[in-house]
Amino acid sequence: MATPTGKFVWYEYMGNDLKAAADFYTHVVGWTARDGGMADFPYEILSAGDHMVAGMMDIPAEARAMGARPSWMGYIWVEDVDAALPKLTAAGGKGYKPPSDIPGVGRFAVVADPYGGAFMLFRDAGGNPPPPPPAGTPGLVGWHELHADDGAKALDFYCNFFGWKKTSDFDMGPMGVYRMFETGHGEQGGMMTRMPQTPMSFWLYYVNVDSVDAAAERIKAKGGQIINGPHEVPGGQWIVQATDPQGAMFALLSAKR
Repeated sequence: MATPTGKFVWYEYMGNDLKAAADFYTHVVGWTARDGGMADFPYEILSAGDHMVAGMMDIPAEARAMGARPSWMGYIWVEDVDAALPKLTAAGGKGYKPPSDIPGVGRFAVVADPYGGAFMLFRDAGGNPPPPPPAGTPGLVGWHELHADDGAKALDFYCNFFGWKKTSDFDMGPMGVYRMFETGHGEQGGMMTRMPQTPMSFWLYYVNVDSVDAAAERIKAKGGQIINGPHEVPGGQWIVQATDPQGAMFALLSAKR
């Protein structure tokens, strides 16, 4: 049985207006949203059909004090969060929030790789994440893209730390080399050195939709901004990159325009 170690198992949005964010993404992506049922802590759960995909919350005060802005974060599964954190820092990564429990859900820590990409280490309370619907299902995250301070070194870090493997390189000319990787659960994304105009490293998550053209119109209708696309990428899929009305960057992916 394949271990879920190194697999993206959850995604989380932190913003300035929880209800407005839920309204935007349910309209654009087609997710359904429901209250997470946490006492004294507003939290929305986003689902694609019966499968829970992501959560949404307002930026916590401590994170806001550190300069956090509206953004998406990914949770990567590990066997033991407490054991993984010192290994990550020894490899040059950073810990932003120490291991903490989410009652009845699991344990997590907020961290970053040595080249600036922030994410969560996570271990669910049940022992294993539930299997997702088939790849390509609308509403699932279909691609994970890291814009790093150093794309080549970042890929080496993730391969060494999580056991990921590089699958191929794609020469983007002046934009550098795009390095694709698999996590033991199929090809999951790519990494590149961030462009000079990109102020900081970040993970960009691409959500599957039926049609990027139709989704792009929904983004604009709800006050989002298109920053790239729609256009075709190698492999024949179509993408659009955008920011939501609160300034968080996200992307959409489909097999047809």
